[in-house]
Amino acid sequence: MKNYIKADEWNIIEEDFDPHLNKISESLFSIGNGRMGQRANFEETYSGETLQGNYVAGVYYPDKTRVGWWKNGYPEYFAKVLNAANWIGLEIDIEGGLLDLFTCKVSNFKRVLNMKEGTLSRIFTAELKSGKIIQVEAIRFCSIAEDELAALHYKITAVNFDGNINITSFIDGDVRNQDANYEEKFWTEIKKEQGEDTDYLVLRTKKTEFDVCTASHTTIIYNDIKQNLKPVSKEKYVGKSAVIHAKQGSAVHIYKIAANLSSQNYDKEELLFTAKVKVERAVVQGFDQLLKAQTEAWAMKWKESDIIIEGDVKAQQAIRFNIFQLNQTYTGKDARLNIGPKGFTGEKYGGSTYWDTEAYCIPFYLSTAPEIVAKNLLVYRYKQLDKAIENAEKLGFKTGAALYPMVTMNGEECHNEWEITFEEIHRNGAIAFAIYNYTRYTGDENYLAQYGLEVLIGIARFWKQRVNWSADKQKYVMLGVTGPNEYENNINNNWYTNKLAAWCLKYTIEAASVVKLQEPEKYNAILEKTKLREQSEFEDWTAIVNQMYYPYDEKEGVFLQQDGFMDKEQILVKDLPAQDRPLNQKWSWDRILRSCFIKQADVLQGMYFFEDEYDLETLRKNFVFYESRTVHESSLSPCVHSILAAKLSDEEKAYEFYLRTARLDLDDYNNDTEDGLHITSMAGTWMSIVEGFAGMRVRNHQLSFSPFLPKAWNAFSFSIGFRGVQLKVKITATQVWILNNSAGALEISIFNQLYNVPPGEKVIDYKKQLA
Repeated sequence: MKNYIKADEWNIIEEDFDPHLNKISESLFSIGNGRMGQRANFEETYSGETLQGNYVAGVYYPDKTRVGWWKNGYPEYFAKVLNAANWIGLEIDIEGGLLDLFTCKVSNFKRVLNMKEGTLSRIFTAELKSGKIIQVEAIRFCSIAEDELAALHYKITAVNFDGNINITSFIDGDVRNQDANYEEKFWTEIKKEQGEDTDYLVLRTKKTEFDVCTASHTTIIYNDIKQNLKPVSKEKYVGKSAVIHAKQGSAVHIYKIAANLSSQNYDKEELLFTAKVKVERAVVQGFDQLLKAQTEAWAMKWKESDIIIEGDVKAQQAIRFNIFQLNQTYTGKDARLNIGPKGFTGEKYGGSTYWDTEAYCIPFYLSTAPEIVAKNLLVYRYKQLDKAIENAEKLGFKTGAALYPMVTMNGEECHNEWEITFEEIHRNGAIAFAIYNYTRYTGDENYLAQYGLEVLIGIARFWKQRVNWSADKQKYVMLGVTGPNEYENNINNNWYTNKLAAWCLKYTIEAASVVKLQEPEKYNAILEKTKLREQSEFEDWTAIVNQMYYPYDEKEGVFLQQDGFMDKEQILVKDLPAQDRPLNQKWSWDRILRSCFIKQADVLQGMYFFEDEYDLETLRKNFVFYESRTVHESSLSPCVHSILAAKLSDEEKAYEFYLRTARLDLDDYNNDTEDGLHITSMAGTWMSIVEGFAGMRVRNHQLSFSPFLPKAWNAFSFSIGFRGVQLKVKITATQVWILNNSAGALEISIFNQLYNVPPGEKVIDYKKQLA
């Protein structure tokens, strides 16, 4: 666990430069805008340990897997988001001495991620080997107001010398991914062009043939005079250079305004021309105006999604950091895009789409963004239904059964570990649950007729064929699976997977009845399209729902993770030596698989989804049993524990797990932040507060709240949208108040008491139990 980030309500602050922490900081200070993003690499040369990363959403490469064997149905490639051209590049040469923080003596270093305005800034003093000292101030951002634009301002001051500063501002496309097989590079140069102050570089990905035009306009000003620039060019590289004879105490200002345009959005033939127009217009606006637009756009984001915590600066910083990263990773403008587990902050997991989006991110976007944002995440899956059916066919499933991929860019499965690819099939259930969650929250049942029912039918058909009848148990069973807890592979009857499968079958029948009643013509069209045999298939699905097997331990009174779980030696996490943690970095995989230790508790994940089916005593027994065996080495684990602990009124545990999920990356709990941030689990942090501490649920088409106030806080508040109504919710030690900021009235429940909240008015519920 690291503890070098300064506590601040609106900023992530690093003071003093430690090269050993640089890759962690590159992740923490990452910026993006939903269309593109980058790690917090330095603009100037850095020869120390670094993970360079610039990413353009939706642009990927089908990298050949390194696995030395192949089985039928195995994916042929592993898709990965590509490290794209580096547009921020500056080479600063001071009379033969290169500015490089790895070789210079660095002082007065400060790096700040301003979450309120969406900017990354640095200030430092560097002494070169020659003894010459410069001071640098830099600020940059990826614009969410115009999401194909980015800009930076870099200021160099000569502190103790008169002399020449040779500046080269460049775009470098000669890059590769850190995890590239055999250091392969994935880009070929198509064309480049240079104007007086502008540079354009068009690169094409191998195989997938995406074209990306990276454009940059450079302005260098010294003594209020714009400097003449000379072109610099080589393969996959274009830039501008100038030599400034700087006087002691004087400053050189470098401005770069850049654009990244993809052939996903423009014809390849028009790409260069469009980039020129984009940059020219941005240059007319100027850096300051672009920054003003950025600040205003972020103000709107925070109005929709901010959570205010009074009395706990570290908790406040943490939740805003998580919300900030979610908002700059996905904006919902493009239904072809989704949320990678690392967003724009690193290459791990390939930047692809996982089940995390449906299970964890949907609730955040439902409450904090226009309805279309969450809907687009679901439409993304609908448009890949044909591919999901193809994926299932490769594994031997028939008649329209759909298996959504564990990892994907275009709907094809591209995960390269067999125990995940073939067995972690619970992802199908998460997608079905997201459809249920969306319609439950928005009331938009028309979505079922338009998109959802077709997806549910494909998923239901998969579950029907994936189970088998056990003559021994006289139940339906599911063999050879891996649950979310990936510390147990190829097991039988994972409770969570079985539960999710049966629920999916039941929900599909319910959804079909809704569509049949509300839109009979559309329903008949779906029957025709899917060739659904309504009576026989529904009967088969109902039989499975009624006769599904769920492993259970009578002695402990708990649902079992899977068959045979109690055959494992039952050791508790509290008895694990500290030097053995984290297990995935200290133990062999064989030892992990044979242990009872859990990466994330599958049973508790299921009880979170379907909490209304279980009384508090059942939940408590399972929570105590599994919490004591869970090492939380999945970033998705602590938030679910926090929410369930809150439901059980275990406020101490709820808060402990909240801090763990909220500061997972800021404090580098699992020693893996340098690979990139855990973007999808950040949505779980939001859930821990809104669903955990505030106890928000949707029941019978109404919002309900059962909140408590953590002892470390004076109060907390948040804004949410629900069915066209915007609410501000505040919880203090003695009251809950809810303000309706919309034109329509809304009925809500607070501690099971109904209130009607008129437009523009506030309701207050006084509760002694909040004290």
